Amino acid sequence: MDQLVESFGEGQLLLASGAVVGVVFGLAAYHSRFCLRAAVVEVTGGSLGPRLAIWLVAFFSALASVQLFVFSGALDLSEARQLAGIGSVSGAIIGGLLFGAGMILARGCVSRLLVLSASGNLRAIMTGLVVTLVAQASLRGVLSPARESLASLWTISGGQARNLATSLNFSPGMVTVMVVSTFVLSLFFGWRQKVRPSELAAAASVGLAVCAGWVLTYVIAAHSFEVVAIQSVTFTGPSTDTLMALVNERGFPLSFGAGLVPGVFSGALLAALIKREARIQRFEPDVPMERYLAGGVLMGFGSMLAGGCAVGAGMAGGSIFAVTAWLAVFCMWLGAMATQWFLSGRRVRQAG
Repeated sequence: MDQLVESFGEGQLLLASGAVVGVVFGLAAYHSRFCLRAAVVEVTGGSLGPRLAIWLVAFFSALASVQLFVFSGALDLSEARQLAGIGSVSGAIIGGLLFGAGMILARGCVSRLLVLSASGNLRAIMTGLVVTLVAQASLRGVLSPARESLASLWTISGGQARNLATSLNFSPGMVTVMVVSTFVLSLFFGWRQKVRPSELAAAASVGLAVCAGWVLTYVIAAHSFEVVAIQSVTFTGPSTDTLMALVNERGFPLSFGAGLVPGVFSGALLAALIKREARIQRFEPDVPMERYLAGGVLMGFGSMLAGGCAVGAGMAGGSIFAVTAWLAVFCMWLGAMATQWFLSGRRVRQAG
């Protein structure tokens, strides 16, 4: 690794690492149809079925693989942003609720929109652009004062206070046994729901991609003389950074996120071509464009407020037991379920 850093530099290695992780994530997410929104719709409808199983396998695959590396001593994530920096409890709650509602309106979270975009889904492309622009406005633009005000309502200090496992007095060994056992149970649940083995393997690969992101950036940071952020798979922040760099800069940014986004798109496109499912999909008459646009606005602002999207905050942050990440993904579920319940009831009333 020292020789690689010396030969290519940290930026090139981070870009390549992001691209490789992205391709794996895109292939696996497309084949497994990994989607938090689909799981929420299933649960809200009163069914614990295959879509929930896919999400659980991916989620606990990320937790189990990351915690195995942490327990072995090969991975130290105490300097990761989700643990080291000051966290916003109010941001996780409000942002999670907004993101969950937007995810239902837009018929997919940020990662799902990116994956669907690769197959020719124009609705996903348009909504993804709205998410990216609103996220940028929330991070550095006109919406940033509102985000900062909401985030400052209730904060928590960085360090051990943000580690959920430490707060609960769970030892590393206990945490590892718990998450590995839960991962095995999620596989069994998926088997009981008659999910195909290839889809279960793909769902597990989604979680492994999250783990790979942590491991690769950690290794590069450990062998670099420059300050390198330890990070994993997330989409809102990298999407905004990549878009703004393409608009404002002459060269392509050399970072993990800059490689991740095109990597996911390429992996999903490859999967769509292999399965012969790539085709142009336009807005549907029964689901108006304004619903997608409203969902994109809510997800863009909510993700910046919550500290990440359903994958960035929920899976990447959740896999290292960041308390704000667990709170954010819980509120994403609540916001999504409430929105889905409202929309379902409205359709019933209109039909009656």
